[in-house]
Amino acid sequence: MPGFHVLTVGCQMNQHDSERMAEVLRKAGYSEAVDISDANVILLNTCSVREKAEHKVRSEVGRLAIMKQERPDLILGIAGCVAQQEGARLLRGMPALDLIVGPDNIGELPALLASHEPGAPARVRAEFDVDAPAFLSADPLPGKVTPTAFVTVMKGCNERCSFCIVPTTRGPERYRPSSEIVAEIGRLVDAGVREVTLLGQTVNSYIDPERALDVRAVANGTNRTPDETEFPALLRAIAAAVPRLARLRYTSPHPRHLTPSLIEAHAELPVLARHVHMPVQSGSDRVLKRMIRRYSAAEYIERVELLRARVPGVTLSTDVIVGFPGETEEDFEATLELVRRVDYNGVFGFKYSVRPYTPALRLEDDVPESEKATRLAVLFALAESQRREHLARLVGTRATVLVEGKGKHDAFTGRTERNEIVHFASDGDPTGTLVEVTIVRAFKNSVEGRLDGTAPVLGHEPPLDLRRSLPVV
Repeated sequence: MPGFHVLTVGCQMNQHDSERMAEVLRKAGYSEAVDISDANVILLNTCSVREKAEHKVRSEVGRLAIMKQERPDLILGIAGCVAQQEGARLLRGMPALDLIVGPDNIGELPALLASHEPGAPARVRAEFDVDAPAFLSADPLPGKVTPTAFVTVMKGCNERCSFCIVPTTRGPERYRPSSEIVAEIGRLVDAGVREVTLLGQTVNSYIDPERALDVRAVANGTNRTPDETEFPALLRAIAAAVPRLARLRYTSPHPRHLTPSLIEAHAELPVLARHVHMPVQSGSDRVLKRMIRRYSAAEYIERVELLRARVPGVTLSTDVIVGFPGETEEDFEATLELVRRVDYNGVFGFKYSVRPYTPALRLEDDVPESEKATRLAVLFALAESQRREHLARLVGTRATVLVEGKGKHDAFTGRTERNEIVHFASDGDPTGTLVEVTIVRAFKNSVEGRLDGTAPVLGHEPPLDLRRSLPVV
């Protein structure tokens, strides 16, 4: 039985695609090789949103090419956004590749591998499924279900932000039928999943292609905005149809679609986590206009404050780009001021990097790299200060934690509904359950909790799990 190994670089969407690749290959008779050296097929699932991620991909392919020299029968492939972005152009610098497959062609993997002939030219399949969108559903395996899972509700993006390559690598927006989404979540919950995160490049722009949702919950009259979508109705449909789901999250939304009806859904649906990741990118209206973000800093603040008014205690995280072309010191200070005002409990910051096929290529990348690094360090220092203060305020309070598993130092790890990471000791294995803890200590990025009748066991903060730290943008 041939073995495969998937290496993943990128965001939650890439992780989700890698899981679907594994399921497609297992169904076709392949076995998953835990050790890469035991694999007959190695697939590198790639991200091109940031230049650094793309460089990492090219470096990894160089390493794998050396392995292929020692094992000429090894099939080496690139999937994901870099594959979609570059297609056959990748072969110019990566002759060791046998397969290039885009995100919409994952279902073709078994046929592409079956037709592979050693020494033959590489196969390239990177076509968007615009005419007949297809979404691969999760096929949970008994005994391998984790407490949390991702479910795709849409793919592609129509926003055309000037810095972003996603429209090129993921195509225009295509939406999944609501019946498929609800059915997949039902199967996952039946298999033991407790928390689901809905995925999409602009997840809250969702429109149901079946038109099967009850959209009467959408705000009307004077409360209606042009940015209303059917995403709030989808959230309500999931809550009604899958009552045993413990928590529901989503990422990544666009601020334009943080509408009155979505805010009401957060206020009225207990299953929705009290945490929202809401990318802002900049606090300067001048920079936001150059980014083609289609909102002002004041509009962003107004919407998140409406959310906080209806959902007391909700926490927010965000994405910020520093050093965008033309960003001045005054622009950067406006970003810092917005970060201070919103008081995020998590900031994912990035230095602007030139991406091919984006409108920002027409702008001069005029902020020196050293200045970008300085601004990023200042942003991170502010964000860390806010996070530390937030976590310190939690000491002595009670929290409900969904236990995701055991980490280091004999402690279990989970997250609160507000997305705070909690470590705690337990005599039994509570993985997959909701437990009540008292917060007894705050660390840099997480807190320590105590179950009734147990004692703290951590002397210092365990390493942050970076697998969940990159949001979809």
